[in-house]
Amino acid sequence: MHERDDSPTRFLPDEAATREFGACLGVALGTAGLVVYLEGDLGAGKTTLVRGLLQGLGHRGAVRSPTYTLIEPYVLSNLNLYHFDFYRFAHPDEFLDAGLEEYFGEQSICLVEWPGKADPHLPPPDLRVELAVSGTGRSARVTAHSKKGESCLSAIRH
Repeated sequence: MHERDDSPTRFLPDEAATREFGACLGVALGTAGLVVYLEGDLGAGKTTLVRGLLQGLGHRGAVRSPTYTLIEPYVLSNLNLYHFDFYRFAHPDEFLDAGLEEYFGEQSICLVEWPGKADPHLPPPDLRVELAVSGTGRSARVTAHSKKGESCLSAIRH
């Protein structure tokens, strides 16, 4: 599936708006078996978005950035969600060396920061969320790359 060109860009004026958008995204995900790429420069709000997403799914504990651990796992009801951060990868093969491919499957939702650092080993995304600093806030653009991704995107639009 090709990226849709009609994906709207949303302005998120502050951290609270970023968390709120994340919560909407979390509700839209709804099912396991999804891969979501989170893209944007350092400080663009990727982990803040994940914090909101997890809170939207009912998580009440801490949400840490996986910058040093590579992965932060969360079990929510019957859903396994994994938050990855590959920023510190020096080579894409570190993904394979760490055995991380086992987390990607029909039983999980995988949120991936810095996916390009693990390319070509990552499965393709169902959704891509691009965050960018925009004035005093952030802009967010979500694009679908699969039928599952399109279903999620439709839920976000409504």
